[in-house]
Amino acid sequence: MRCDLLIVGAGPAGMAAAIAARRSGLTVIVADEGTHPGGQIYRAASVSPLADPTVLGADYAAGKALIARFMASGAQYLAQTLVWQIEPAPSPVAMLTCRGSQAGTRQVHAGAVLLATGALERPWPVRGWTLPGVMGVGAAQALLKSGGLAPRADTVLAGSGPLLWLYASQLLKAGRTIRAVVDTTPPGAARGALRYLPRALLAADYLLKGMRMMRAVRRAGVEIYRAAHELEVLGETHAEALRFRVGAQLHALPASLVLLHQGVVPCTNAARSIGCVHRWDAHQACWRPEVDDWGRSSVANIWIAGDGAGVGGAKVAERAGELAALDIAAALQRIDTATRDRDGHSARSATRRHLAIRPLLDAMYTPAPALRQPASDVIVCRCEEVSAGEIRRIAGLGCTGPNQMKAFSRCGMGPCQGRWCGTTVSELLAEVQGRPPEEVGYYRIRAPIKPVTIAEIATAMPAGSSMERAEFPS
Repeated sequence: MRCDLLIVGAGPAGMAAAIAARRSGLTVIVADEGTHPGGQIYRAASVSPLADPTVLGADYAAGKALIARFMASGAQYLAQTLVWQIEPAPSPVAMLTCRGSQAGTRQVHAGAVLLATGALERPWPVRGWTLPGVMGVGAAQALLKSGGLAPRADTVLAGSGPLLWLYASQLLKAGRTIRAVVDTTPPGAARGALRYLPRALLAADYLLKGMRMMRAVRRAGVEIYRAAHELEVLGETHAEALRFRVGAQLHALPASLVLLHQGVVPCTNAARSIGCVHRWDAHQACWRPEVDDWGRSSVANIWIAGDGAGVGGAKVAERAGELAALDIAAALQRIDTATRDRDGHSARSATRRHLAIRPLLDAMYTPAPALRQPASDVIVCRCEEVSAGEIRRIAGLGCTGPNQMKAFSRCGMGPCQGRWCGTTVSELLAEVQGRPPEEVGYYRIRAPIKPVTIAEIATAMPAGSSMERAEFPS
């Protein structure tokens, strides 16, 4: 297959980019792992089974219009499609495996690639987080959006960040209730964030929305515990309770389901596999790729837009997708730079307004080091069951970085390929060795970017290829 632009991901950034690219006359293929476009924020927005559209809120409902525009744009949409390898030079070539109605593995040659892979929930290792009955708030919200599934009344939400309160308020709108909200935001965080308030007032609608969500949870009579710390999930074979401290007082709340959340971080594995330069963002305590104002990465012909380039939210992602598409159209000589700059002016203005809230949110909700660096008996790498203590022990022996840690402990060698442990491993190494995370580095990511079967790789072989059996090793 050939196209001008291959977009990986059909969330807000990917869909907006496809629409803008088609307006510039580019041929576009959008490969997405979901069954329907929308990404995480607009997951199943066009097909959600929830009868009452007000349950998930006006922002979610607005995704339907974007999805409709995307589907009418003329871009070729490949659902349930895994992009597992991208070779950027001399011009991008990607391997795609479709797992839906168009099953098969395809090779796509593109003039440019836009990575719109979005964000994932920040891994938050605590004692008991690997027990059945412990999930992320984002995962629970995905079930609510796509299947109309809501948890039982003895559910406890724990952590920090806007999504925690959004999900709690959505459950209340759906006529459900929850046992408690255990907020880990430090007591001085709000005071420290006050200096960013004047700028945040440029996006006052975000502030009002957050205040309404918190007020709705309080008025519903949900128990709220503030400034919680030392959290652990209790249970032998499944979650039975959440234990934590508020000040010196110890609490234990019975719960059959514990939902954890400490914000979201960019999903970077695809960009790393290509060799894009990444930097440690101290404000959000995460890795993010190095991109310019148009989303152009450090690798030729590769652009990155949306939360995968730095967490900013759905509206910022849409504008970033538009800007990247304009720059790609200029790079492929479909429009001139003057047209690019003129057409991108409104998107830039909107981006500045929507990002005005970010410094305040980062100061409020970026988890403290004590929440990001678990106790030594806590499992960090779920795939290979490597504990924080083992990582600290190897770090103390002089381990040079995450890649050597992988060789010594198998940490990061499982199916998630480091998505659930990479950030924590970098921070633990930095903690033990007294180095900044950026100096410690991150795992080296190789194709396949996500697990793919041998049968799926085999279908990538051209049917007419002549092959000879050779001796092994050859």
